[in-house]
Amino acid sequence: MPRVPLLLLLLLLVAGATACAAAETKPTAYEALATFDFPPGILPKGVVSYTLDGATGDFTATLNTTSTCAFSIQGSYSLRYQRRLSGRIAADRLTNLQGVSVKILFLWVNIVEVTRHGDELGFSVGIASADFGIDNFLESPQCGCGFDCHDHRDLSLPLPEPSLRLRGAF
Repeated sequence: MPRVPLLLLLLLLVAGATACAAAETKPTAYEALATFDFPPGILPKGVVSYTLDGATGDFTATLNTTSTCAFSIQGSYSLRYQRRLSGRIAADRLTNLQGVSVKILFLWVNIVEVTRHGDELGFSVGIASADFGIDNFLESPQCGCGFDCHDHRDLSLPLPEPSLRLRGAF
């Protein structure tokens, strides 16, 4: 007879532990970015899954698109995200970035690094980089239309100009 209450108690403990574990949810990819001091807008809307190795910072992210996610920003930059993104993340620094490219003039070049310096984000394509204010990345753009999907932007305001730097000795 004493075995039945003990068994019932064990079942209740296991069920309670399972319910607590299920209640703990993994943060979204956008929330995970915030733990490294990055705003959500460096990723487009639609990240459906991601992995993050807490020891190394290696990550992957998967978008809910069957092909590439492309859109224009600030009237002059076109961006393209592959369905699968990867790289390494640490506080204020994304390196070994793969799956993100920007169109400069008529060429598509890979963005390989993103760094944060105060209220500026620096995007590097290797030999050149451009800085943008962090305010430009508080909202995530949408595949296909960027920020011009719902016409919420005040078109009377001027768009901020990025500063472009060349790296190396020229």
